[in-house]
Amino acid sequence: MRTPSPKPQEFEKPVIWTVSVSRLSDLFRDITLEYDHLATIEPINLGFDEAARHIRERMASERCDVVIAAGSNGAYLKGRVSAPVVNAKASGFDVLQALSRARKVSPRVGVISYQQPLPELADFSATFGLTIDQRSYVTREDARAAIKEMKAAGIEVIVGAGLITDLAEEAGVGSVFLYSAASIRQAFDDALEVARLTQLEANRIRRGPSRDTRPARRGLNDLRGESGAMERLRQTTVLYARSPATVLIEGETGSGKELVAQAIHREGPRSLGPNRPFVAVNCGAIAESLLESELFGHEEGAFTGARRGGHAGLFEAADGGTLFLDEIGEMPLALQTRLLRVLEEREVVRVGGTRPVPIAVRVISATHCDLESRVREGRFRADLFYRLAVLRLGVPPLRARAEDIAPLAEWSLKGALAALGARPHPNLHAEVTACAPLLERYRWPGNVRELRNLTERLALFLAAEPLQALTPGFLLALAPELGRSDAPAQAPAPAPAPASPAESAAEVLERFGGQRDAAARHLGISRTTLWRRLRTGA
Repeated sequence: MRTPSPKPQEFEKPVIWTVSVSRLSDLFRDITLEYDHLATIEPINLGFDEAARHIRERMASERCDVVIAAGSNGAYLKGRVSAPVVNAKASGFDVLQALSRARKVSPRVGVISYQQPLPELADFSATFGLTIDQRSYVTREDARAAIKEMKAAGIEVIVGAGLITDLAEEAGVGSVFLYSAASIRQAFDDALEVARLTQLEANRIRRGPSRDTRPARRGLNDLRGESGAMERLRQTTVLYARSPATVLIEGETGSGKELVAQAIHREGPRSLGPNRPFVAVNCGAIAESLLESELFGHEEGAFTGARRGGHAGLFEAADGGTLFLDEIGEMPLALQTRLLRVLEEREVVRVGGTRPVPIAVRVISATHCDLESRVREGRFRADLFYRLAVLRLGVPPLRARAEDIAPLAEWSLKGALAALGARPHPNLHAEVTACAPLLERYRWPGNVRELRNLTERLALFLAAEPLQALTPGFLLALAPELGRSDAPAQAPAPAPAPASPAESAAEVLERFGGQRDAAARHLGISRTTLWRRLRTGA
């Protein structure tokens, strides 16, 4: 047995999780004994989606440097967890050994490999006089179908990874396991090297200047929901977290855009350290005159009221981390030009200053409006749009994932009750399930935020009346808006009558239901002008 290379003393002991659901578990367990003094190694005997969920949940509060898996299980995990995944690979020697053992059973051998067949086996078959029937698979169902075909064709032995050999035995067909101990040792060596490089980079980051900033509080595990839409969102989040490119998050108000931004930031390369700053600003909530100073900072005396000694802006505060620009569509055109320059040059010049300050910031922006339409209307710079939207991600509205509504309501209600020091009713799950049709018919214009607000309202009454059951009637009494869900969801709203010359901005805004964009467009003025008219009562 060869001895692995010694662990450098200056590094922490890596944490490695091995993932398998088949006979590979036994091989992992045997090899773990050889590496136990070099790393903290823990087996996870789950596969595919169950393994991905388990890892994501644990990584919200635990450390894992590397995950080791194999075959289709490893390929599945790579796009779904934030920890690096080392996928153990069978060597050419493994394949020859497995075929040699299979030939002793039968001159006809089946080989089932993940995603694509092995082209080099054609030459091997001709040279050694061995009949090899190949299939490939992606899902467990594909693998079962391939084994069934081979059995029907009279093949008595199949070579493959753990999933294939397990399914072959279930089907009454002989099997030969593909992986050798040498291949698994190589995977462990690779995992130790990944952990070493990760810690090297983390040490380099820690030696840099300290910053008084807060890391993102939320992660992948906070993107709750088991619908297909939410699973795709989590997968995309993990994928985008690996890239330093800008991300544009699009979604309705209350759908969780900042939550996604925090998850992308937090699930980024763990070598960058856990305390990287995440700085957020709502571009529509700060007056134009102040937003420039907030973003880019200012020098002393740059304007009346400027802070003595100057002030670092949010770009500088986010150096080494992420700057989240919420409601980017509300940014004034003049500032869009400055933002574009910062993104292109990777340096910022404070208001009233001349010295450029280098920055290393990832920018994630979000919007609830159609930015492409604003570009066509000349209200948003096209070059900035394309610079911000290198990666794009859409957050689904709550109504588009109806199967998530009841579980989200139950989870949120339990949290709201706990915040009030109250315990949930023992039958809460059944009660929420009974209310599910009512919840699912509603359109949820405020999305998850509106649902959370509703559960906080419910919790207040349920905590005050512990014997009160959560029934559809009780729910409707507290939230009568749920009963208006049968109104046509997609029917276009009637266009308001043209504004009369004497009509005030406030009256127009009221007729448009408080939608400032629509009111400003109707009046033919900018949002800034509308805001000014509202203040003066014009």
